[in-house]
Amino acid sequence: MAGRGPSALAQIRWDVIVVGGGNAALCAAIEAGHAGARVLLLEGAPKPYRGGNSRHTRNFRCMHQGPMSVLTGVYEEEEYFQDLMLVTKGKTDEHLARMAIRSSEGCLPWMETHGVVFQPSLSGTLSLSRTNAFFLGGGKALVNAYYNTASDLGVTIVYEAKVRHIALASDSCEAVQVVIDGKEMELATKAVVLASGGFQADLDWLARAWGPAARNFLIRGTPYNRGEILRDMLDSGAESVGDPTQCHAVAIDGRAPKYDGGIVTRLDCVPFSVVLNKDGQRFYNEGEDVWPKRYAIWGRLVAAQPDQVAYSLIDSKSVNLFMPSVFPAIAANTIPELAQKLGLPVDSVLKTVTDFNAACRPGRFHPTELDGMSTEGLEPPKTNWARPLDTPPYYGYSLRPGVTFTYLGLKVDDTARVNGSKGRFKNIWAAGEIMAGSILGEGYLAGFGMTVGTVFGRQAGREAAAHAN
Repeated sequence: MAGRGPSALAQIRWDVIVVGGGNAALCAAIEAGHAGARVLLLEGAPKPYRGGNSRHTRNFRCMHQGPMSVLTGVYEEEEYFQDLMLVTKGKTDEHLARMAIRSSEGCLPWMETHGVVFQPSLSGTLSLSRTNAFFLGGGKALVNAYYNTASDLGVTIVYEAKVRHIALASDSCEAVQVVIDGKEMELATKAVVLASGGFQADLDWLARAWGPAARNFLIRGTPYNRGEILRDMLDSGAESVGDPTQCHAVAIDGRAPKYDGGIVTRLDCVPFSVVLNKDGQRFYNEGEDVWPKRYAIWGRLVAAQPDQVAYSLIDSKSVNLFMPSVFPAIAANTIPELAQKLGLPVDSVLKTVTDFNAACRPGRFHPTELDGMSTEGLEPPKTNWARPLDTPPYYGYSLRPGVTFTYLGLKVDDTARVNGSKGRFKNIWAAGEIMAGSILGEGYLAGFGMTVGTVFGRQAGREAAAHAN
């Protein structure tokens, strides 16, 4: 806890209470602090784990009309929007999406002003030097910078604050019910910003949405996002948005921990590999598009396979073309040996790889852009980067679905105010993953979660402070 003891907190009628402790919550608290509001931020995690999924982020997707900060070239609204439409298959609120995109241009300098440092632009396999600005030190450095800024602005921060209920009177929040240091208390407030994430860490809720297969999923994000406030608000008449079976789920190393493995467990080898299920069969086009536009579909693809597991096989030509996992690959001198080490049926794997190699057609290989090197007469095809696996040693990784955050959330308007069944709540706003389903109907675009959190966090903080004042 920073600033005050639990008993003293209950003696104050706060201007703004922010529920959550990640990027969106911090942006809201900072903006409300700038507006002169008396702000209380309630972070459910212990201090070492503060920041939610933002701890595991790396970058921010940003519109810009010319070179800006570390970003190269231009990335204008329409291209950004079309990239989003491609991954969501049109399942988005266009008004809110375009608002987020336009606002992102002004967010990057705001972030720098508030302590975020970006590293020089990236090129190579990530293909993001023009579209995404990467944080120096990663998401943990961003989170630390924002906590320092919030403290400097006088924001009161409480860790391990378990918010149980948003107490409503008609269409307004009167107080936040929370447990701090084992004591239940009710904190009065003029306005509240909800930025407490999705429900992905509640495996029972996941299983109700997905079925029993969800119990095999790995939760690559924080274990503290269990959706308690989302459920509480839905039970209180808030309007929902999004599909409970849709989420940001990527293929991660099957050896990752059940929770909180983060970005280092993600596997980026898929475009240069042959991906098999446990029966040794290919099941999808590994070369459909550049990785930043396709990596987020692979969690769902693997989730649909037997036992929710798959295997990525590469050879020595490709081993240095992608960012490796924190775990070393399984290596072997032959394909049958690799199959055996991975626990796969040797004859089936050998036939699949032999058929794949025979279907590859010559071309000009280019790892960072669509090169058209494809297979012929193979189903499913591989439409880019299709090179035979023929150069030992060979390497393999196991893949499992890694859920970052869920898309079922609270419906908001363009001021970030939460909608209720009878209209908008007067003094409740939401930002970040708890409302991202308003824009992300399905799929994911690299760096876009930070865009949504930053844009709507700032908006929510400004609006909440204006209401309180």
